[in-house]
Amino acid sequence: MYSFFMKIISWNVNGIRAVEKKGFVDWLLNSDADVVCIQETKASPDQLTPSLLNPGEDADDDTPLFVQSDSSTNAYHGYFSSAQKKGYSGTAIYTKIKPDLVETMGVKEFDDEGRTTIATYGKLAVISAYFPNSQGEGLRLPYKLDYCKAIFDKCNEYVSKGMNIVLCGDYNIAHKPIDLAHPKANEHNAGYLPEERAWMDFFTSNGYTDTFRHFCKDPEKYTWWSYRMHAREKNIGWRIDYQCVNDSFIANVKSSTILSEVEGSDHCPIMIEVSNS
Repeated sequence: MYSFFMKIISWNVNGIRAVEKKGFVDWLLNSDADVVCIQETKASPDQLTPSLLNPGEDADDDTPLFVQSDSSTNAYHGYFSSAQKKGYSGTAIYTKIKPDLVETMGVKEFDDEGRTTIATYGKLAVISAYFPNSQGEGLRLPYKLDYCKAIFDKCNEYVSKGMNIVLCGDYNIAHKPIDLAHPKANEHNAGYLPEERAWMDFFTSNGYTDTFRHFCKDPEKYTWWSYRMHAREKNIGWRIDYQCVNDSFIANVKSSTILSEVEGSDHCPIMIEVSNS
């Protein structure tokens, strides 16, 4: 029996060991989130401190590790999908609630880069996804579009079983001109290529909703800023991090927000609140 109300956060931390030094564990324990999806961990579990593996767990505490969200304990358990290449890519899910199942995409070329971690809770699948960067001159665009197709198929697989999905992550795509500060100047740059935007059009026209835009139509709402030229200070950014849900679940989404005040990475976290009924 899962809590009726869940708070789900997603964050590309750009190196989980680096962000640990910037107060990540304290932030997580104070986030009040039930589930936290992480992208770009750049590490495997054997490289992580106990505090990163199971934040808030006290070896001398008899409190069960997995708890419902209304419990007084603050412990999380981490699940990790790591890239074969050291210091590269990787996703994770921290959860207070014990999942029924944790799995990866199940496609070797993407699992080898640790691109997907999926936790299921009853009829809800929470997916932490790190979409490939298409890179300069679209060098990895075919690989990225293959991943886009595979994640769409995976979402459809869950929905066909009567489940709901929350696809959290760094999509590495700014969907529309409103989603980046300088759209004209970036029309031929990775993350805003016509093929990438066309896939987002396809995805959001074939059963899935961008929850943030469902609630907020305002411009200048971004989730990533370059480290150069004081871009974050000037709010010259891109919205490339999303929490999309299947259309039939959108009524269960109570809010979708950008936590732009949280620092520690070139991305900021995003958050949705959903009911589980």
